Amino acid sequence: MILSWLGIALVVIIAIFFLVDIKQMTETATTTNTVSFDGEGKISAKPDIAVADFSIVTEAVTSKAAQDSNSTKSQKLTDYLKSQNIADKDIKTTGYNIYPQYNNIRPCPQEPSYPCPVAQPQISGYQVTQSVEVKVRNLDNVSAILDGAVTAGVNQVGQLSYQIDNPESLTDQARALAIADAKSKADTLKKQLGINLGRIINFTEGTQGYPVPMVLDKATASGGGSSGPSVPSGENEITVDITITYQIK
Repeated sequence: MILSWLGIALVVIIAIFFLVDIKQMTETATTTNTVSFDGEGKISAKPDIAVADFSIVTEAVTSKAAQDSNSTKSQKLTDYLKSQNIADKDIKTTGYNIYPQYNNIRPCPQEPSYPCPVAQPQISGYQVTQSVEVKVRNLDNVSAILDGAVTAGVNQVGQLSYQIDNPESLTDQARALAIADAKSKADTLKKQLGINLGRIINFTEGTQGYPVPMVLDKATASGGGSSGPSVPSGENEITVDITITYQIK
């Protein structure tokens, strides 16, 4: 009786083993017999906002004096931007730093007292830097605002970039073009090789098209000019690259 049950159990184990083995072979064949197609979609559009990085740098003997001076100039900048119809939500502080400034230590003379003891640096004052990101939604005013911001107290203009405020719809359009491109390639290969394609088993996507910033130096945005710097906006391009993988029937 025991031997009979052992025999039945052995048969069941062997059957399960073969079923698992067949399933693995089937799945391996399914995933091995595949073909992939790349697709690319591009959409170009004029940017609708400009993003500028402004910094106000002040120095004073004490930290408080440097901060007070910086705060005064920052308020003047904010008042100017609001006078140009820049909304509160489009004016954002992105950095605030206080740095001690040190006296320059004269190099140690090599004669007649070389080597000489190392002199300890002494704090001579403080530097405060406040960085502000500003979004300009009326692109016709970009040049004038750059010029006016420097006049209002900005002494560093880090970079300016033209962007698309809501790029999602453009990305959707570029993705649709990329998928159509990949499917077109799939249809062409089906006809050339005489194969049948099954279901899609994999899809990957990559998006490009981030704005390239323009770095503005003091010569470019010096302030006090009659017309401001020339900053053409051009066009932005959003590119979506996709890969579709099909089963081969």
